[in-house]
This record gives sequence, structure tokens and C-alpha cells, in this order.
Amino acid sequence: MTAVPIKLRWLEDADQSVGLPSYETAGAAGADVRANFAADSRDGLTLMPGARALVPTGLSLEIPAGYEVQMRPRSGLALKHGITLPNSPGTIDSDYRGPLGVIVLNAGQEPFDITHGMRIAQMVVAPVVRGNFEFHQELSVSTRGEGGFGSTGVS
Repeated sequence: MTAVPIKLRWLEDADQSVGLPSYETAGAAGADVRANFAADSRDGLTLMPGARALVPTGLSLEIPAGYEVQMRPRSGLALKHGITLPNSPGTIDSDYRGPLGVIVLNAGQEPFDITHGMRIAQMVVAPVVRGNFEFHQELSVSTRGEGGFGSTGVS
């Protein structure tokens, strides 16, 4: 497995004891990211069913050119509580240097408490391939053709 250097910086009001993103197992593809609320809001927040919030991580980052960071939901939070990321995967571009926040949605049926230091998402580092967009009057024929949503069968 290749390790890509991602530079992290603590924001001014961050609680550094929360820790940096970390891989919880040797085979983990995503590093867990934690909620890191400012000093005046370290009690966290309660997310009501259907509500969403931008949860701070206390970090900003520098991603090498040719890579992105994707923010993805944690499967345990999704299954047990309906907590997800509505723009998943959320892309962080290599030229962004602002605060890293995670948009969290409560798709569950009960209020959910997001506490200071809680693992709220996972961060996946991925290579980026850019397209070279070219206009053409005709496109090649394929077996699927113009078949859209659900056109390849039921199962």
C-alpha cells in the first residue's frame, strides 16, 4: 500500500487532544475523522431527524496535486442511527486550504448527539484522473445504447 503525504494543520481553536485522522485497522481504506468543536461549543450538538449540520474537525489540510480526499459515512453510524453524509463522497480538492468540515445528515428516526471527539466520517485519499472533454456530433454504438435508469434489469 502506498502512503500519500497529506499535510494537516490545527485550526486556532482546535482541541489537539482529539487527535489526527487515523486508520483503525491495518486494512482500513478510510481514516476516521473526529468532531472537534470550538471551545465555546464543546458540548457538541443534537441532530434532529431529517436535519443536517456542518461538523468541524479542527483541521485544514494540503493534498498533493493529482489526489483528492473523499469524505464518506461511517457504516456503523449509518446502520445503527441513520447518520450519513448527504454529499457522499464529498470531494476535497488539492487546491483547497480552508477548514475541513463534514456535512452530516440524520436520516434516522431519533435525535442523535454528535459529541466532541466522536468519529463522524472516514477520509479516503484517492488519485484523480482528469478528463479531456471533446465535442463530437456522433458517439459510438454500444450494446446498452441509450437505456437509462433500470434498463439493465430488475435484479
